[in-house]
Amino acid sequence: MASALEPHLHLEVGHILFLDVVGFSKLLADEQKELVQELNRIVRETEQFREAEAGGKLTRLPTGDGMVLVFTNNPEAPVECALEISKALQNYPKLKLRMGIHSGPVNPFADVNDQSNLAGAGINVAQRVICCGDAGHILLSKHFAEDLEHYARWSSHLHEVGIVEAKHGTKIPIVNLYTDELGNSALPTKLRQARTASRFKSAAVAALLLITALGFGVWMLRRSQEKFARAVGAIPGKSIAVLPFENLSRDPDNAYFADGTQNEILTKLAGVGDLKVISRTSSAKYKSKPENLRTVAHELGVATVLEGSVQKAGDKVRVNVQLLDARGDTHLWAKSYDRDLKDIFAVENDVAQEIADALQAKLSPSQANSLATVPTRDSEAYDLFLKGEYEERQAESNYKGETYDRAATFYRQAIARDPNFVLAHARLAYSRLNRHWFIKRLTSGQLDEVKSDIERALAIVPDSPDAHLALGLFHYWGRHDFDSALREFDRAIELQPSNALSRDYRAAIYRRRGEWRRALAEFERAFELGPRDVWKSDQLGSTYLVLRRWPEAEHWLKHALALDPHHVGAAFRHNLTYIGSTGDYSTCQAGNGGRACAEGSNNGWRVRNCHSGG
Repeated sequence: MASALEPHLHLEVGHILFLDVVGFSKLLADEQKELVQELNRIVRETEQFREAEAGGKLTRLPTGDGMVLVFTNNPEAPVECALEISKALQNYPKLKLRMGIHSGPVNPFADVNDQSNLAGAGINVAQRVICCGDAGHILLSKHFAEDLEHYARWSSHLHEVGIVEAKHGTKIPIVNLYTDELGNSALPTKLRQARTASRFKSAAVAALLLITALGFGVWMLRRSQEKFARAVGAIPGKSIAVLPFENLSRDPDNAYFADGTQNEILTKLAGVGDLKVISRTSSAKYKSKPENLRTVAHELGVATVLEGSVQKAGDKVRVNVQLLDARGDTHLWAKSYDRDLKDIFAVENDVAQEIADALQAKLSPSQANSLATVPTRDSEAYDLFLKGEYEERQAESNYKGETYDRAATFYRQAIARDPNFVLAHARLAYSRLNRHWFIKRLTSGQLDEVKSDIERALAIVPDSPDAHLALGLFHYWGRHDFDSALREFDRAIELQPSNALSRDYRAAIYRRRGEWRRALAEFERAFELGPRDVWKSDQLGSTYLVLRRWPEAEHWLKHALALDPHHVGAAFRHNLTYIGSTGDYSTCQAGNGGRACAEGSNNGWRVRNCHSGG
């Protein structure tokens, strides 16, 4: 099939910037010539234009009253170029320009003059986007804007303005890009007129309804208001991200203690079913006190944020915490604790309880009891445990056997001081299972030791979510007993509703069993709890890829690459979405900066060139 189509269609993905001069047809001929020459000069002098042209990654198309620039080197290139042009135009008030941007398929061909030209859906949509704008506007298709909104540098400059009906009844969601100095923040005239017409139409319908059925009209109004309230409340008020705690100790080696305090508070909150609590893997991406709190909250999908700091000196510890409403950047609650080191558990419990109270979270008796539970009475054992957790987090990023071994050593030392330390037993088992999966397989006897640790933990605390998670992983990775693993992951989630890890593993098992709908639902819920975790986006994209649902696969894999541009696996799979959607298996698609290329056949895939270059 691919070879049959090849002589007629060579689809590429182009990142398209459409420019035209507003009011061009009303100008005199010499004025038109002067403005086009000026526009050509401004565009040629932009850094993005020169860079793409030098690399052979730019196609230029004249349009009479403007031009089309098609970049194939970088998805951000048309936006950067548009802002450069907009800045330069500040010195040329006579040149009224509007710009439209879209990313989509383009088809190279030679025109009647044997010049290189492009056509395709990408060009068509970009043209319809620009037709919605006025002078100064930089308008983006929603499809294109979705690729930018995951970057902090762009998200605050993107503003949805609605859906515009273009030619042939096509409806295009539009996003307006502007900064404090560049672009046009006004609502496009075309959309404003459409809204005005819609309001007049709605008013007429409402009047008719009032005349014919006043009661029905009131019911409809109330229903509309309720729907609007639900839309505004898309981010639940009872949602929180616990950001990394700042280490204020003189000894930088005490960072493990600040990390551990933050993680223990987060873990306690994750057990409150009435709260949405973001996982550590996502909250750890940010600073202790971020400059733009609203952006952080938007990216994590939460209404509130907890910031904190820890200062440890000898057997004394000071913990400062503040709960912030990120929507209004206002303080909800703040407190300082000066305690003996042995009282750190009471501090963690108090903070978790204060947050639950501030957010008016409903607690079941078991959840209230869990918030007040102390993991161990031995402060030395707890200190060793926190060091083990710190090493475990390093192992999660470097996958080195010696790092896992150091974590296991600290956990065993903690257990030696307190044999009833349930968390230490559970985390030791979890760490060894991770080493088993990523580094070197454990023997059957070693796996029995792991299970013994888990059973010891459950004998002490039958409702330990960490122990049930470890037991689920033992059945999954250790014994490939998927039914037993699912039961344990179900129990872990029941005990700790914001447990993203258990949802990850449960989704992976559903996928292995071919239960695609359940797998996707679990991966999506896990993503809600860990929106900055590249693994979750990659797994969603991979699952859609297997189902040959190319647009969804492309969306999630693009999101993964936005989080980690050097994620080779996501880059390779992203290229497979191009190959799968076009049916051209011989094409090496240089998507996302050329990070990976692929080739294959109908019978399978193989990597031809896969690298993480920028």
